[in-house]
Amino acid sequence: MFKHTLIASTLVVAALASAQSMANVVGGGTGLTGSLYNTPGVLTPGFGYYFFGVGSAAGKTAVLTNNIGSLTNTLPGATVDYAGSDSVLSDSEISNYQAAHQSPGVPTTSYDNWGPLLQFPSVATSVAIPYNKAGITNLNLTSEQLCLALSSNNGTARTWGEVFGNSDMTPVRVVYLYTSSGTSEIFTRHLNNICPSVFTSVSSIFANAHPGAELASWISVRSSAEVASTVASTAGAIGYAGPDSVDATNNAVVARINGLLPTVENVQTALMNIAPPATAADRADLRKWVPVAPNPAQGYSIVGYINFIFGQCYKDTADLNSIRIFLSRHYNATFASSNDQAILNRKLIPLTATWKTAIRNTFIPVTSAQGLNNPSVCNGIGRPL
Repeated sequence: MFKHTLIASTLVVAALASAQSMANVVGGGTGLTGSLYNTPGVLTPGFGYYFFGVGSAAGKTAVLTNNIGSLTNTLPGATVDYAGSDSVLSDSEISNYQAAHQSPGVPTTSYDNWGPLLQFPSVATSVAIPYNKAGITNLNLTSEQLCLALSSNNGTARTWGEVFGNSDMTPVRVVYLYTSSGTSEIFTRHLNNICPSVFTSVSSIFANAHPGAELASWISVRSSAEVASTVASTAGAIGYAGPDSVDATNNAVVARINGLLPTVENVQTALMNIAPPATAADRADLRKWVPVAPNPAQGYSIVGYINFIFGQCYKDTADLNSIRIFLSRHYNATFASSNDQAILNRKLIPLTATWKTAIRNTFIPVTSAQGLNNPSVCNGIGRPL
């Protein structure tokens, strides 16, 4: 872990360095939960002062390769202990990590043997559809109409008339994220399910999911907040954004999709029938801990989970104990003793009691097969000091 005294050149660096001298668990990733994790009291003592909200792709890179430079240049030499990501670990990311940092490919005597990864949900979320269409304050689109609005017509922009089936010739101005984003991944997963001939793949980069369709009239931006503000200032625009950037209860600025807004209740309904892994084999598969819902049968249509990625094994026992304390709070069964109020304040959705129980019982106890620092699994290996 990060054990060195830093000589800070700025007040920001000094503050970070001071915090790190007392708190060694370092992580970062998705910007969608950055404000949540940086809310005082959410990260328990022993965690870093700051969750680096640099995006899911950078967060995954940081934890998979222990590359603190993917998160910040203010903590040279620090170990990356965890990440937050609304982009699910891909098969290739998992296999590359296993080949570089797990037995049997890496001997247990090797410094590079860090042990297995753990991946499980932190909170649930939605993708909202902000819009700006003159004369309309109650936009309601089917998923098929959404696909149409976000596609091109032989290299030209769709018109709102094509979307509505009328004579309106107003061009649709699509505002999208050009960066790698878990929000784009959740969104394109839904679109790929509905119209796979148009959105040909699921991708954290919107343009990759819809190759060749980005038009000169479309607008690329960096963040959900920029999507929301750009849509609001651009006539005929439509985009997609995380729930923290818009008022999900206001149909005048956010479209209903298949009749529903992305409210807390509608997101909970969409995910309520998804159960955590039940069998030993499924619990051992980190892919099974992040279910996807590309087109829920009920509730709001564009939903997903924002996840944690931890190691199972840690060489630093202080870090290990800090992580156990944090997980015990974050997934606490009692509302007042958990982070649920802070989660709701950030327009995100706490996990159900069933999911919380499954995560607590699977990953916290040392006696569990997937438990932190299970001696049969870890036995001297783990993320570096």
